[in-house]
Amino acid sequence: MKFETRKVPPRSQWALEQAGVHPLLAQLYAARGVHSATELDPALSHLLPPDSMKGTLDAAVLLADAMAANKKLCIVADYDCDGATACAVAVRGLRLLGAKRVDYLVPDRVVDGYGLTPPIAQRVKDIGADVLITVDNGIASVAGVAHAKALGLQVLVTDHHLPATGEQPQADVIVNPNQAGCGFESKSIAGVGVMFYVLMALRSELRKRGVFDAGNQPKLDTLLPLVALGTVADVVRLDANNRRLVAQGLKRVRALAMPPGMARLFAAASRKPEVATTFDFGFALGPRINAAGRLADMTVGIECLLTDDEGRAQELAQALDAMNRQRREIEGDMREQALDIAESLFDEGDEPPPAICVFDPDFHEGVVGIVASRIKDKLHRPTFVFAPSSAPGKEHELKGSGRSIPGFHLRDALDLVAKRYPHAILKFGGHAMAAGCTVAEEFFDEFEQGLNEVAQEWLDEATLQRRLETDGPLPAQYRRVDLVDTLHKEVWGQGFAPPTFSEVVEVVSQRLVGEKHLQLKLKHQGEPIDGIWFNHTEPLPAKAHIAFRLDADEWNGQRRLKFFVDALQTE
Repeated sequence: MKFETRKVPPRSQWALEQAGVHPLLAQLYAARGVHSATELDPALSHLLPPDSMKGTLDAAVLLADAMAANKKLCIVADYDCDGATACAVAVRGLRLLGAKRVDYLVPDRVVDGYGLTPPIAQRVKDIGADVLITVDNGIASVAGVAHAKALGLQVLVTDHHLPATGEQPQADVIVNPNQAGCGFESKSIAGVGVMFYVLMALRSELRKRGVFDAGNQPKLDTLLPLVALGTVADVVRLDANNRRLVAQGLKRVRALAMPPGMARLFAAASRKPEVATTFDFGFALGPRINAAGRLADMTVGIECLLTDDEGRAQELAQALDAMNRQRREIEGDMREQALDIAESLFDEGDEPPPAICVFDPDFHEGVVGIVASRIKDKLHRPTFVFAPSSAPGKEHELKGSGRSIPGFHLRDALDLVAKRYPHAILKFGGHAMAAGCTVAEEFFDEFEQGLNEVAQEWLDEATLQRRLETDGPLPAQYRRVDLVDTLHKEVWGQGFAPPTFSEVVEVVSQRLVGEKHLQLKLKHQGEPIDGIWFNHTEPLPAKAHIAFRLDADEWNGQRRLKFFVDALQTE
């Protein structure tokens, strides 16, 4: 592991400080590409305008016409947290704007697979819908959209995934910032954000039609806690627009203005919404909602976000919490087994192969992505983990989920493998850092060979070097517990990393706690400080160059600063 200190443009830091930004925050923000205080203003008025996203105005007309004709609308969701929150935002938002007939359905991960398929389109028709609206999927659903159209349905696709290089779905309207010809600047907006933008455009259209005016129009900001949750949980890059969406959602959560289901999920996770952070969305609420899609039916997660009944919300949040505990147990067993398989691919002391492909017939397809992420973190290689499909008639197919390292575009790699080994990959999709694919079991070896070939060609020594960007040494004057609260109030996440400092500290003492955590007594610039390194058991040298985050613990009513160690520089 090698640490690299982020460069801080002095002019940007100075400009932020002059605008009244806390000096430490000014340094951190400047290092992350922020040049002016305006970029930090979370006001909704600074959001990119809805009409700058291609398709929103046409979508607004389609939906307004459908509502005026009292047509039945059906949302087709995805089975992850982004899809669940997007579905909840769509249903709540459309009802808020006056739609009388709104329903939804979500594919089953095992039976249906991903996206709008012809059987899903048929189910939408069978429940009497007139308009099919996808959220967080649909841009690759050529056959599903075609079938829906053949059944006489109007189709609105809202998605944020990269379009396929070939044929596009022939929907009535497509809203996707990543489609050709879309000038929307925030290409990393999540699926839930795209649906929120459609609703803003629809409200504007309804104002034009005289349904509302500026004084009595429904307030869509009640949906922002859901938008923030889905945005963070989907690990999209937190550019300025996404940070504003998340900041506005957090503001409302901290004021306890959120759907009952979200409040109950905070309680189930033993987290306090009054001091909520993006960490809570990404590591407490998000996994509990995702557990439904991984192990059961995402309907449970969506219903938890839709219900306004406190008792029902409590019941559903507890069910999601139980599913998440089960998910952790399955994942733990699978992770150990998968890691053993991965490490058997190379001899001790040797470098791992360029890419890692792992399969076992006993693996559970619902957690392959999480396990792939864990192996990728440990071995620093693009990693795919496969499980046999549980879908009827698909017994000879393997469902795979992959995670990548910086510098290796996973979806593009799959595209090249599919061209070289056309029999190996039945279907694929995804992003640069995460992707999924279905492989015929008999061609698993071909897939593994193809992925390793591409990785061998694309990866170089610099890419394979583990690097951690840090903010350098922590100035002594900021070694204060109140700085923890200052930092936690800000919006950090993917592409806008939380503050991580790095420097040499003296290790005074160290001992294992809970058999898997290293508790530390350190000296930072000559002053004593407590530290802990979670899930790490190897002892540190007397002087250690560590990367750490600031946090606090409470003991006998007193809060104390603590260093949470993330890494040790070894080179």
